[in-house]
Amino acid sequence: MNAVRRLALFDLDGTLLPTDSDHAFAEFMVKIGWVDSVAWRERNDVFFAQYQAGTLNLAEYLDFATSAWRTRPVAEAEAARERFMREVIEPELHPSARALVDGHLQAGDLVAVVTATNEFVTRPIASAFGVEHLLAVDLERDDNGRVTGRAQGVPTFREGKVVRVEAWLQSLGHQWGDFGEVLFYSDSTNDLPLLERVQTPIATNPTPALEAIARERGWRILRLFETS
Repeated sequence: MNAVRRLALFDLDGTLLPTDSDHAFAEFMVKIGWVDSVAWRERNDVFFAQYQAGTLNLAEYLDFATSAWRTRPVAEAEAARERFMREVIEPELHPSARALVDGHLQAGDLVAVVTATNEFVTRPIASAFGVEHLLAVDLERDDNGRVTGRAQGVPTFREGKVVRVEAWLQSLGHQWGDFGEVLFYSDSTNDLPLLERVQTPIATNPTPALEAIARERGWRILRLFETS
């Protein structure tokens, strides 16, 4: 198999989006009346704060985040997701982020979105950026095809992102050394394992903690959403 010139990996929330799609989808469950607004919003905010602090228990969060929709008919849940895309995500698809991804795609690079948000929420978002390859938290399904609230396989979270990227590359007949350059764009210290694995880590719209690390290590800092 011919080697691709570069491998470009993108985190999603806070990186290509100025919002967090996981948190926003949970908020959307409040908006459409599928959950109790006060209690749900409080738990959602607690989990989001834990994620930002690097202390999130992903299994607990995944059970919570999918509970609002996983028992509903699939068509109903998918319709809610389509509405979420129109009303919440599409206004957040900034030209600067689109141009960044498009530049890699047009250059013939192998591009993937690697996100700790689940595949149900993020599949249409990756598609909106024109990215075929999505590495997200895969959802376990029971014998009837219903989501259980648990992850299937290794979650794309912290060190799991490295594991999943390596497995994905292997499935394509590639390995790290096939590429002239491997880049990873991320905003969060949760992604340090993958940022430290690639040749070119790019702190993109970084949190203060990641920005401090990036400056100390001489990593490139990219801000996609600043208007001035």
